Amino acid sequence: MPGRIEICAGQTAGARARTLLAAFAMAVITGTTASPAAADPHQFTFSWQFGPDDSMRPRGGTTKGAPITLAKEPGAAWRALQEPGLTKFERDRRAILAMAGGYRTSFDFLETVGFKPGFTPSRPYQSWSTEYIYVVEDSGRFIRLQHLMVLFVTDAAGKLQGPFVQKHWRQDWRYEDKDLHVFVGRDRWERQKRSSHDVRGRWSQAVFQVDDSPRYEAIGEWQHEGSYSAWTSEHTWRPLPRREASGRSDYQVLEGINRHTITPTGWVQEEENLKLVLDANGKPDAAAPYLARELGVARYEHIVDFDFSAGDVYWQRSGDFWRDVRAAWDRVYADRDSFQYLEIVDGQEMFVPLFEYADKLDDGQAYDPATAAAVINRTFAAHLR
Repeated sequence: MPGRIEICAGQTAGARARTLLAAFAMAVITGTTASPAAADPHQFTFSWQFGPDDSMRPRGGTTKGAPITLAKEPGAAWRALQEPGLTKFERDRRAILAMAGGYRTSFDFLETVGFKPGFTPSRPYQSWSTEYIYVVEDSGRFIRLQHLMVLFVTDAAGKLQGPFVQKHWRQDWRYEDKDLHVFVGRDRWERQKRSSHDVRGRWSQAVFQVDDSPRYEAIGEWQHEGSYSAWTSEHTWRPLPRREASGRSDYQVLEGINRHTITPTGWVQEEENLKLVLDANGKPDAAAPYLARELGVARYEHIVDFDFSAGDVYWQRSGDFWRDVRAAWDRVYADRDSFQYLEIVDGQEMFVPLFEYADKLDDGQAYDPATAAAVINRTFAAHLR
């Protein structure tokens, strides 16, 4: 069937990771709510009504996942967020912690405005996942959340395969953070110092890719009004996302604002992005800096009675290794005011050797700090400048 993703047990860690990320970029998911007949998603969206033929059909495929059951009632985290008498700081914390748990996730991105003559919008992007978000650390003014995808997919014969575990993105939240590392274009990150006045009462959110490399970091503020709790970021620069990086060369930076809103049964991330064109010197193009505006919506809906146990096992067995990877990145941030991160060197993505070692741990190999350090050091040496 066109667009179907096949995952084989014998694939290497790198090949399986690429396949899972491709599945994440191409798939649709089945689902059950009150009615088991609601089996397939309905991909209606506002779009470009007068485009030729079906040129604006959303990018996607035919891969399907396991049936799921959505939570119907608010959970304990939502109820805790609504308690009266909380300080602003404590309500902020509870909003961040409310993002943990098991979810069906769906992702929609659509270019809405073009800024160049003859602009033709790219096809909308839609994808799905089932993932669990773990609270890895909570020390009061710092909260670390790790996303793990746990996927079941149907094969060509309609048989359910899985579970397949994929370490996904990470988000770190820090209160009144004055030391940020921000993306400045051309694969480079630079330290940005903020004043106490700038960050008073506000939280930074730092987002990291599957190999714990940086993606973006921004300061923002939580707003709470009755049952409404949302964090809105400042403008921030980001590298091209995976959904675009392999097929786009007409812009170099995604410049955007994020909003995270907590709902009774999950949360929603909304993005408003500008696709920024840089000149040969890495500066915004003077004549036509922006290619397009894009809107994005990522919905995290709590699910119940879903088997995330393979993710629990993976994280228990590989957690020490990923802790050491994070520590290696922390040393980079501490030692360098500027660095260049190259995702692909000599045809190999940075995540591949890290995933391969983590998969050995998931298969039962004992964790050896010296071996892990050698893998980490060798990988960092190849991909950091």
